[in-house]
Amino acid sequence: MRKNIALLIFLLQAGFLFAQSGLKIAYIDMDYILENVPEYQEANNQLDAKVQKWRAEVEQKLNQVEQMKQALKQESPLLTKELIEEREDEIDYEVQQVVAYQQKRFGPQGDFITQKRQLIQPVQDQVFNAVQEYAIKRDFDYIFERSSDALMLFSANRHDISDQILKMIDRQSR
Repeated sequence: MRKNIALLIFLLQAGFLFAQSGLKIAYIDMDYILENVPEYQEANNQLDAKVQKWRAEVEQKLNQVEQMKQALKQESPLLTKELIEEREDEIDYEVQQVVAYQQKRFGPQGDFITQKRQLIQPVQDQVFNAVQEYAIKRDFDYIFERSSDALMLFSANRHDISDQILKMIDRQSR
């Protein structure tokens, strides 16, 4: 919240300065740009394929645990208390293994985050470089990103340079 308030104050000050000194301000829509960059789509498809594989593995492991639980439930009248406790411990161990696997793949330091960074970061860097190059060539003072947490209450479409950035990226990738 503090970040949004500080940004709002900054934007109001920038608007005041703009009226007095002719600042050049524009914005981009990063989501729109990324959706239209083929390399990003390819990287996203690769990541989605890996995520689907990992989810299938998690589902398979959860199904195995469920089968163990059902088997224990059916066999429990025939088993001694010690055997029941032993099987329950096995089930608990398998549940812990599934949780550990989920953390390994989808946790904060997991493979998903690592893969996303490796696959998508180069494309995002390409966009940032194009924005910087565009800003320097066209002498912009500020370029904001519309779809982030930056609080943009209003902006006229004439300030949207997303298509120009896409064109630059397209030229660079040829």
